[in-house]
Amino acid sequence: KLCDDPNVEAVWVSSPNRFHAEHAIMAARAGKHVVVEKPMATSLEEAGRMVEAAEKHKVNLLAGHTRAFIRPIRVMRKIINSGKFGQLRALNIWSYSDWMLRPRTPDELDVNQGGGIPYRQGPHQIDTVRLLGGGMLRSVRAQTGDWMKERTIPGYYSAFMEFESGLPATIVHNGYGYFLGTELVPWGQDKQVYDAGQRAAIRAAMRAGTRDENAEKQQIRIGGSREKDYFSGVSQAAWVPEDMGFAIASLDRADLRQSKFGVYVHSDKGKQDVEIERGNETGVVQRRAELEELYDAAINGKPVWHDGRWGMATLEVCLAVMQSAKERREIMLTHQKAMHPDYDAELETPVI
Repeated sequence: KLCDDPNVEAVWVSSPNRFHAEHAIMAARAGKHVVVEKPMATSLEEAGRMVEAAEKHKVNLLAGHTRAFIRPIRVMRKIINSGKFGQLRALNIWSYSDWMLRPRTPDELDVNQGGGIPYRQGPHQIDTVRLLGGGMLRSVRAQTGDWMKERTIPGYYSAFMEFESGLPATIVHNGYGYFLGTELVPWGQDKQVYDAGQRAAIRAAMRAGTRDENAEKQQIRIGGSREKDYFSGVSQAAWVPEDMGFAIASLDRADLRQSKFGVYVHSDKGKQDVEIERGNETGVVQRRAELEELYDAAINGKPVWHDGRWGMATLEVCLAVMQSAKERREIMLTHQKAMHPDYDAELETPVI
C-alpha cells in the first residue's frame, strides 16, 4: 500500500534484514527512491538484484544508516585527503558495546536471517574504514566469536583488512557488554544503553530464562512506551565511543580521532581539538545526512554517493569476515567501489 501511494516519493526500508531486498525492489518497481538500512542485504545475490532494480526503474538507491555519515568522520576524510599531514598510513576502529544484551527478536538471533554482530554492526566500521581509505579494499582476514550460550550468534569479530594500495586497517567489535568503550574518554561513563547494574541483571534474567525480550522490544520500538527513554539514553550532544567505536587514522605527520564535539588532530603542533558542531550532528541517533543525500539526488540531480554498489561493497566485506573466520584464511574481494573524489566537496572543513 505504501508503494502504491502516488504521494509517496521515497521509502526508507527499515524492516528485518531478510526483507531488505524484497522491500527495496518492490519500492523501486513502484518508482520510489529508496534508502535501505544496514546491512544492505543478507547476500551479494540479493544486493545485486536491488542494484539492478534501481537502475532499471531509474530510481535512487542509497545504502544508509552507518556512522560513516556523521560529520566527524567526514571531516577526518577531508583532512586526510587535503594532504596537509602527508599520506594515510593506517586505520584502526575498536568498539566495546552492550549490543548483545539488548532485546532481540528471533530473526535477530539467526545468522541466516542477517543476525549477529558482523551483519548488524560490521557495516558501521567497514563503511567508515572504506570511506576514510578511499573504498577499494583488497582482502580480509578475520575471526569471529560466539561465547554466550544464551545468544546463538557471533557477538565478536576482529578483522585485518588491506586496501589495494597496501594501506592496513583493523576493526574490532565486542558486543558482550562487560567493558564499554564509553569509558575510554574522560567525559564518558560506564553506560551505553545499560549501566553496569542493569547489564548484570539482564544477564541473570537471561540465564534464568525469565527475561521477556518480546515485551522489551515492543516497548522500545517507535511508538512504544519506552521509546523516548531508550533513545534519549543513547543520544547525546557529546560524542562517546558508541556502537561504531573509537576510530584512529594515522598519517605521516598526524593522528586523527574523534573528540567530544569534533576531531582531535595530534600533529607536530601538538594536540588540537577541531570543534565541528555541537548538537545532533555528533550525536548517536542521526539520520539527517542520509536524507539530505537522497534529497539532493532526487530533487537537485546530485549523485548518490553511498549508492547500491557502495552498499554492496560493504556487504561483501561483512560476508568476508564471516567466511574468513569459518575457513581460517584470507578472503579476496571483487565487488569494491571507490568513493568519488567529489564527495563532500561542499562540506566546510574547519581551518587547522
